[in-house]
Amino acid sequence: MSEKRPVPRLFLIRHGETEWSKNGRHTGRTDLPLTERGVEAITKVAPQVVGAGKLIDPDTLCHVFVSPRQRAHRTFELLFSSLPEPPKHVVTEEVREWDYGDYEGLTNKEILEKDPYWSIWKDGCPRGETVDEMTKRVDQVVAKVHEIHRQFFEEGIGRRDVMIVAHGHFSRRYLVLNLVSGTHFNVEPAGISLLTYNHRSLKEPALTGMNLYAL
Repeated sequence: MSEKRPVPRLFLIRHGETEWSKNGRHTGRTDLPLTERGVEAITKVAPQVVGAGKLIDPDTLCHVFVSPRQRAHRTFELLFSSLPEPPKHVVTEEVREWDYGDYEGLTNKEILEKDPYWSIWKDGCPRGETVDEMTKRVDQVVAKVHEIHRQFFEEGIGRRDVMIVAHGHFSRRYLVLNLVSGTHFNVEPAGISLLTYNHRSLKEPALTGMNLYAL
C-alpha cells in the first residue's frame, strides 16, 4: 500500500558553471565544458549530498536522465565521483537545453538590442525552438517522471527517486505550470531543486527546495 511507501521525489540539477553561463550567454546546443570553478564547486559539494542516508542516496534512485551536452554529463559524473561507479542513467536529448537558434551565444542585452520587446517565455527563439515546442518537450518528460513515481507509489515498482541533470531554461520550465512564469525563477549553476508531493497525493506536486548547494 502507498501508505507504507515514502513519497516519491525528483532531483532537478542544473549543470555547473561554464564560461558562457558565467557571462550570461545563452547556451543551447553549443557544447561547452565546465570551468575550473564549476568542477571545484561540484567536487566540494558532492560528498556532502551523495551517499547512503544523505540527500541523494544512490540506493533510492530509480531513473536518472542526463542531457547529452558535456557540461551536464560532467556534472553528473562529478556528483557521483565518490562511488565505485555512477548510477545507471539515460543520456537523452529530451532534457537538452532550449534551442536558442539565432540567439545562441548572445546575452540578454545583445538580444534586446535586436528586439526590445523579446521574451523567451513568450516569443521563443528565431530558427530555434518555439514556446510550444519547448513546452511539449518538457511536458513529455514531466509525464514520464510522474508515471515512474506513480508506479513506485501505487504499485511498489522501482524505487523512490528520479533525477534529471540538465540546464537552466529546461529546469525553469519544469518548475512552473505556466511557461511565462519561468522568468520569476532563477536556477543557479550546480543548484539542486527538489520536487515532491503534498499530502501524499500525486495530484499535488510541490517544490520543496531550490538552488540547494548552488554556487
